[in-house]
Amino acid sequence: MKGLGELERTIMDILWARSAPLTAREVGRLIEDRDLAPTTVMTVLDRLSRKGFLNRTRDGRAWRYQPAASRDAYVAELMLEALDLTGDRDAALTRFAQAVSGSEAEILRRALTELEDH
Repeated sequence: MKGLGELERTIMDILWARSAPLTAREVGRLIEDRDLAPTTVMTVLDRLSRKGFLNRTRDGRAWRYQPAASRDAYVAELMLEALDLTGDRDAALTRFAQAVSGSEAEILRRALTELEDH
């Protein structure tokens, strides 16, 4: 899974923030600080769909788009891909653990404990 470009990230943020699928027109209206042609929004939504980031369903003549996975799942996948870039996963994980805050470390501890219990 590759990172997202700026406009792709903006569109994904809009869709992640909504509970219901949106049309290209609805997404375009929610993009702030940009005057984008409707075809540009449709092209980016189509590209995100082909990349597997979005699911789409027909609604009359329009498509409705929704994220294929949560933002958390996307970020976790990026983190795993970053680990794959290092020659020493143990060192990278150790450095990551040293860099997180105390409350974040506690969240990691709880998650690891839950994994051990299952």
